[in-house]
Amino acid sequence: MTQYLLSVHSGAGGGAQPAEPTTPEQMQALEEEMKAAGAWLFSGRLTEPDVATVVRVVAGDVLTTDGPFVESKEHLAGFYIVEADDLDAAMGWATKTSAIIGMPIEVRPFWDTSRA
Repeated sequence: MTQYLLSVHSGAGGGAQPAEPTTPEQMQALEEEMKAAGAWLFSGRLTEPDVATVVRVVAGDVLTTDGPFVESKEHLAGFYIVEADDLDAAMGWATKTSAIIGMPIEVRPFWDTSRA
């Protein structure tokens, strides 16, 4: 099985605002369904991007800046890490997640280190 990142994006533009608030019960039901199917590994909701700190090393010096890495109208709001047989199965979980939260979901497989 392959592990996939289902990243939740929110912000202005592109219909990225939920149509109606997601209830804790809806989110719990989705995660329980994922767990029952053996797909759910981990999930997390992120704070707003304005509380982010960016860390980079330049010429051996550590530099930090407040705020998100890039200025954008949309930002990463949360994520799920799931296991699925293939991309179609992962997209099925992304579809269910998007339907519940009303925000776009990007689906990306993790790099398969066994093929490196």
